[in-house]
Amino acid sequence: MKVSEFDFELPRERIAARPASPRDGARMLEVTVTELADRLVSELPACLEAGDLLVVNDTKVIPARLTGRRGAARIEATLHKRVEAGVWDAFARPAKKLREGDVVMFGAQLHGGALRATVVAKGEGGEVRLAFDREGAPLDAALDTAGAVPLPPYIPREHGPDRRDREDYQTIFATERGAVAAPTAGLHFTDRLLAALDARGIARAVVTLHVGAGTFLPVKAEDTGDHRMHTEWGRLDEGAADAIAETRAAGGRIVAVGTTSLRLLEAAAAAGEDDRVGPFEGDIDLFITPGYRFKSVDMLLTNFHLPRSTLFMLVCAFAGTARMKAAYDHAIEVGYRFYSYGDATLLHREAA
Repeated sequence: MKVSEFDFELPRERIAARPASPRDGARMLEVTVTELADRLVSELPACLEAGDLLVVNDTKVIPARLTGRRGAARIEATLHKRVEAGVWDAFARPAKKLREGDVVMFGAQLHGGALRATVVAKGEGGEVRLAFDREGAPLDAALDTAGAVPLPPYIPREHGPDRRDREDYQTIFATERGAVAAPTAGLHFTDRLLAALDARGIARAVVTLHVGAGTFLPVKAEDTGDHRMHTEWGRLDEGAADAIAETRAAGGRIVAVGTTSLRLLEAAAAAGEDDRVGPFEGDIDLFITPGYRFKSVDMLLTNFHLPRSTLFMLVCAFAGTARMKAAYDHAIEVGYRFYSYGDATLLHREAA
């Protein structure tokens, strides 16, 4: 399948610089099988039915963007996947200045001295593996001090992420440290919206998928079959699996909050018997394109995505390419805000 099939033109002014305030005041385009409906995120409870189940991602974004030095050379590193305690895969710039065995010093003003990282492996596309001189809580504290919020490159910020982004780029569900990008559909939720969903009889299940910086990488291949997905770690516990099974048995719908939740659910279903979602823990590199048969999800709440991106391909697979192109054309025409801090879409799955 040609990647060019998923291209579209987006005016720069449609890219959101800040989230809506209040968060549930963002616009929401509902895409059903037959129509497009302009709504607000605060109307989500009215779009669902008692007995439906929302599946949310509780990953928490860490300050994963670091600036340091190898000798006199300035090095930028964005952590994207924890390999083990104290060891992370990262995208480095300029990676050509790094070799295995090199030491990079980050955050010279840290209490106790700079954060020291040794390059223990070097891959393709600017990837390196960094072994830090500390792990656990001490490493978390060092990252909190020396790191910056890894905002996507398309969010306009002249001097980089600011203090406000530390709060804005975190969902209400965030408890499990490890993501280097926010599961942005979750950014729209507020205590008020959760209370309204509870009153409507909409249940929630919580999963964890640590979003990696690979989600920002463009698809450089001309054909989708030649694109390699970066792996992300996810966990779906027995409680969430039971809630999904009980919802299915009662005739309720599974509503994924974000493509991260959807990909984890689909990976868990693929690993189980008879497409049932069971407990799951491990790496995920699932690449969903049109023609994929969905096993676990009936509706998807997600933001508007980049052209030629794996996420736009995913929503086209879920709701139909023609429908999604029409939806995006409508959204651009009437002024919806795009990308991480932008507005939302509520997608009904295309009939198999």
